[in-house]
Amino acid sequence: MKRSYLPVALLLAVLMLNIIITQYMVHQYFYQNYVNTIVAAVMNVVLFPLAFLIYKKGVNVND
Repeated sequence: MKRSYLPVALLLAVLMLNIIITQYMVHQYFYQNYVNTIVAAVMNVVLFPLAFLIYKKGVNVND
């Protein structure tokens, strides 16, 4: 069976987005832009279920 690397690439992209958004959130918090901080935190919370869905659909654990 041929292995698909698309789910792995998507998970890596979501992880990179999480890192970028977390850095942005810390930066905004440091400069006391609290609305932007909360928006970035919500984006991080939304990305977690997306990563979980990509993992469950694409990565076959039973191989």
